[in-house]
Amino acid sequence: MSVAKTHITPPGSLYARIRDELRTRIVAGAYKPHERLPSESDLMSSYGVSRITVRQALGELEKEGMLFKVAGKGMFVSLPKPFQSLARLQGFAEALSEQGHEIYNLLVSIKDLPAGPDVAQRLGLAEGAPITELRRVRHLNRQPVSLDVTYVAAHLGKRLAQENLATRDIFQILENDYAIPLGYADLTIDAVLADAELAELLRILDGAPVLRIERLTHTKDGAPLDFEYLYCRADNFQLRARIER
Repeated sequence: MSVAKTHITPPGSLYARIRDELRTRIVAGAYKPHERLPSESDLMSSYGVSRITVRQALGELEKEGMLFKVAGKGMFVSLPKPFQSLARLQGFAEALSEQGHEIYNLLVSIKDLPAGPDVAQRLGLAEGAPITELRRVRHLNRQPVSLDVTYVAAHLGKRLAQENLATRDIFQILENDYAIPLGYADLTIDAVLADAELAELLRILDGAPVLRIERLTHTKDGAPLDFEYLYCRADNFQLRARIER
């Protein structure tokens, strides 16, 4: 006599399936920003699960920043994080202005100094050659999102010091004003902990993790032109890339 086997879905996979399906719908635009999600009771009925399972799925999406809770009213879809694609060589303002965001740069400092061994090697200069360091805090919708520390040869730095760096990208100035066509950039990304100065500039906790991007930009002819350290907050801004196989 054969005994029929009953398949029982593990509770963990139930909440994960609900979480993933809701996430997919949000990303696809089925639920718009600030739109109220179906109630817990409606989701329980749709999926045939318990309230605990629904709350676990919603709680994870809330932790991811995709949902926010309004007391007595339920869960609502959050505004998507602004993002910059790493697949295109664009300045910060150039990329984010296309998405309709308000961009502002706070020029922290600009100074001439002798090139240290690392920066000299990146820019193809002799160690000790004169360079210019520009430090800017990039603001997105009036919130600081990154500290950009840029190094260029001194002859370029003297010209950039005369420009409006509060609202314009260095890339745009180099191409449009100085007729220097850009070619490509090499990127290295890692995570570091914010020191006291960086934490104050970005309005985050001392020791909070930030993404650090090293970017070496070359001209169309392949000559190194602009070397930067970009220190990016992870809570209010995203970096995205599409990788082809």
